[in-house]
Amino acid sequence: MDKTLQVKIQKLLPKNFPPLLKEINDPPEKLYILGELPPKECKYLCVVGSRKYSEYGRQAVEKLIAGLRGYPIVIVSGLALGIDSIAHRAALDAGLITIAVPGSGLNPKVLYPASHRQLAEKIVAAGGCLLSEFEPDFRPTAYSFPQRNRIMAGLSHAVLVVEAELKSGTLITSKFATEYNRDVFTVPGSIFSRTSTGPHMLIRLGATPITSSAELLETLGLELKTKNSQRQTSYADCSPAELKIIAALKTPLLRDELISALGMSARDTNTLLSIMEIKGLIKESMGEISLQ
Repeated sequence: MDKTLQVKIQKLLPKNFPPLLKEINDPPEKLYILGELPPKECKYLCVVGSRKYSEYGRQAVEKLIAGLRGYPIVIVSGLALGIDSIAHRAALDAGLITIAVPGSGLNPKVLYPASHRQLAEKIVAAGGCLLSEFEPDFRPTAYSFPQRNRIMAGLSHAVLVVEAELKSGTLITSKFATEYNRDVFTVPGSIFSRTSTGPHMLIRLGATPITSSAELLETLGLELKTKNSQRQTSYADCSPAELKIIAALKTPLLRDELISALGMSARDTNTLLSIMEIKGLIKESMGEISLQ
């Protein structure tokens, strides 16, 4: 595998950079690429977050990205542990192109983290790519990660932050996005979680809170498909447990009635309902839960 990946590494000159990257005030002199750049007409969405993610953060990323299936959106992230790798995998599962920008060179012998070499191969095989301004044999350093964060922000039309503490590399990416006049989105979290402090601070500073895939699409300036086509696509991505809830909601039910009808634990049901609401499948009004 390593030998196959290594011989495919190519150099990109500035004239061949993704269009938005040419606009920033500190663009790289060159880029190395493994794979192919997506079509220029695609919207690039950078998704970043904490390495110490919660189950809520993981599910939010997976459901938000799943709802983007069928749209010309590229998911950009840093191949790192945590939310970054979850975003890459969610994009692959949704049939979206994804770009990884590691804090190392692209030679598999130094690619960081080593545990994600197989993920890197899947990204390339699915039509995406890896990008780095570092020489192919460059090993990551403390400075290389903030340096690559500017490329992630510069590539993208917008940055979505999912879970981050106040002092984290994730917020460096959002800072670059602001400097480059990119949109900054974030997923609100629990007031009791340390990884919500970053997103909530960003919201206070003017970032757009995101709670559904539909909101993401609208803020990216993409026209929503018809409700029926959205419903079919969303249902196709549903888990068996989610389909069970959909079947039970042929008529609106109170939360307690729904839990009783499903025969599932209240904890599991409430978690699923939160995720389905983020995905835009259900809504709760006046105490009743119904399909969107």
